[in-house]
Amino acid sequence: MIRNYFKIALRNLSKNKGFSFINIFGLAVGITCASMIFLWVEDEIRFDDYFANKDSLYKVKTFLPNDSGTKTYDATPGLLAASMQTDIPGVVNTARSSVSNQELFSVNEKNFYVKGNFVDPSFLDMFQLNFLEGSASSAFNQLNSVVLTQKLAYKIFGSTKNIIGKTIQVDTDRQYVVQGIIEDLPDNTSFDFEWVAPFKLYENDNEWLKYWASLGVNTFVQIKANTDVSVINKKLYDYISTKQDGAIAKIELYPMTRWRLYDTFENGKEIPGRIKYVKLFSLIAWIILIIACINFMNLSTARSQKRAGEVGVRKVLGAGKSGLIFQFIGESLITALLSALLAVGLLFLLLPFFNLLIEKELSVNIFDPLHLGILLGITLLCGLISGIFPAFYLSSFKPVKVLKGLKIKEGSAVWVRKGLVVAQFSISVILIISTILIYQQIQHVKDRNLGFDKQHLVYIDVNENIQKNVEPIKNSLLQSGFVENVSLSTNTPLFKGSTTSNFNWQGKDPEKQVLITFEGVSPDYIKSMGIKLKEGRDFYPNIETDSSSILINKSFAKLTGLNDVVGSTIQFQDQPLTVIGVVDDFVYNNLYEKSTPLMFYASEYGNYLNIRFKRNADLSKALPALKNIMEENNPSYPFEYKFVDEQFEKSFKTETLIGELAGIFAAIAILISCLGLFGLAAYTAEQRKKEIGVRKVLGASVRNLVGLLSKDFLKLVVISCIISFPLAWWIMKDWLQDYEYRIDIGWWVFAVAGILAVLIALITVSFQAIKAAIANPVKSLRTE
Repeated sequence: MIRNYFKIALRNLSKNKGFSFINIFGLAVGITCASMIFLWVEDEIRFDDYFANKDSLYKVKTFLPNDSGTKTYDATPGLLAASMQTDIPGVVNTARSSVSNQELFSVNEKNFYVKGNFVDPSFLDMFQLNFLEGSASSAFNQLNSVVLTQKLAYKIFGSTKNIIGKTIQVDTDRQYVVQGIIEDLPDNTSFDFEWVAPFKLYENDNEWLKYWASLGVNTFVQIKANTDVSVINKKLYDYISTKQDGAIAKIELYPMTRWRLYDTFENGKEIPGRIKYVKLFSLIAWIILIIACINFMNLSTARSQKRAGEVGVRKVLGAGKSGLIFQFIGESLITALLSALLAVGLLFLLLPFFNLLIEKELSVNIFDPLHLGILLGITLLCGLISGIFPAFYLSSFKPVKVLKGLKIKEGSAVWVRKGLVVAQFSISVILIISTILIYQQIQHVKDRNLGFDKQHLVYIDVNENIQKNVEPIKNSLLQSGFVENVSLSTNTPLFKGSTTSNFNWQGKDPEKQVLITFEGVSPDYIKSMGIKLKEGRDFYPNIETDSSSILINKSFAKLTGLNDVVGSTIQFQDQPLTVIGVVDDFVYNNLYEKSTPLMFYASEYGNYLNIRFKRNADLSKALPALKNIMEENNPSYPFEYKFVDEQFEKSFKTETLIGELAGIFAAIAILISCLGLFGLAAYTAEQRKKEIGVRKVLGASVRNLVGLLSKDFLKLVVISCIISFPLAWWIMKDWLQDYEYRIDIGWWVFAVAGILAVLIALITVSFQAIKAAIANPVKSLRTE
């Protein structure tokens, strides 16, 4: 009997090729889209699974309360790791890591800038890095050791074998000896280093690591199994204040299981991070699958008249209702299976493009039990969702009525069908509105007044050679005719890293704790950045003249409460400094928030060289000139630079990706909805062909007939808009609350989305309507 059902199912699919294609292709597109989303979700959820002891690993979070709220950092004191292991029960191991460092590695006249970290030896054991050559126990036996990733070893030496003990020149002034090769870390881990070296090297070069007040390294902690972390966190909360009088920093352990998806804090409290996008896109995947399933339900119930005779005959011959339900659900499952097979092909075809968009290396292993199980689960679920209503509806026909040729009253089936079309287009319209508003919000933040000029501005990492030759480099650049200004700074134009509350001024409330950012810059920095000087003067060219002078931004000036802040004295770490000028607020660090208080002090040293090209400079000539000057004064290092406007664009990477994905999913939802609408329009035209023939004979125009066939579908789309508009407004208003600078939701967005949905539906339906309207009425009326 099952074999017979299978034959009937294939026969029906073959006999109705057009509708079968719509069902199979629509469902395949839905399964493909959902599969790609679920692969992305899997990659996000399994982040850091590479580390077998992930559940016992933590990093230390630092909370700095102040009058404007609590700031949260990963930076901790350099003394914390060793002290915790001694003082805190339940802590098995601790390790420090520097922030990511880029060093110049040179071997056999080959030079590479490579990114890595200085770490304690315990780091290698805690994270159980897989050594291909050497071992964790001996990797840092000598101070100038280095451990390379497999990829970097191939890049430098062309092999991972027999290179233990080989020497690498680093930044022209020191050498590292290779003591180990580790397996490359997968992309979905929290670390992206290409080398690790002993933290002691970093410690020897940074005196500030010896003070509890200085925050600047990451501290990782491994705890004993079954240890109550909340107990440890209670002991840690005020731990730093027991080591340093007056310290305001609070600390706690933060689990590795939450680093990727939850590591976002506002005013010291964890708020949803990437997990909200994981949940959102998981929901969208299921919605798209349901939209695809709706097509099958609609077309199956719409074509009920075609199957009525079959149902009647089978019932007369003894078929029971349960048998018919089994048959129709079986047909649905076969359709879903064929769709799944097509989806697998589409997935392999489209996944490389999806990877390019999301910048991941997702792959499909169809024989992986998890992937195969999910695919079969989706297929089964789609088959059941698609077939269960049509199965019960078709199996309920009365054989007497259908065999007498009486017209079957569709009753509730019509309303269900219309309701499903409304649901499809409601979702599509919500996605269209969301896409438009996400794009608007991103552009709104990008186009806001930043307070500085990001165009024609580049920066270069400063090494000892550049620092030593900074004046010759600056003079050569200015004489080239392409460059307007050159300056040094301790941080990049977009991100400032150093903050402290150790400021005092006349009239300041001693109980107030205010975090203020401070930045060392050379005298031409304000000009090279294009920051506006509001009051007072800039630094003099002679730095020694302004050794006790500072510039502050407008937010800092407002914070002091002084009517005439220029000329006033501000104590910074007990050193009196004179305010010589106030600059306009500009955006840095969080590009979505208002500028925070900031202070500039004059310095002849910096980590970055900022170069502003003239507005009329031809970059095709200016960049080679810059390269020649840098190579002349910094011959041992490869020439690398970064445009500030390009780095600015990269800051919106997540939001831009969300906008692009929302647009793609909206297009897919519309495509699937239109496939269903196309099928329904084709069936409606076929069902009413005799009516159309009569109307045409009686003088109806093609225009009238197209309007007649289209209006019912357009009504459904208009109802979809009425339902989706308030839902979209509520969803997007909630999303926009996360942004300090946000757009207002304009009425025109809903008008555009509505008109777009109506036009798409009209084009889809009109194709079938026009085809029916221009058909020869003689053919449809021949049997009358």
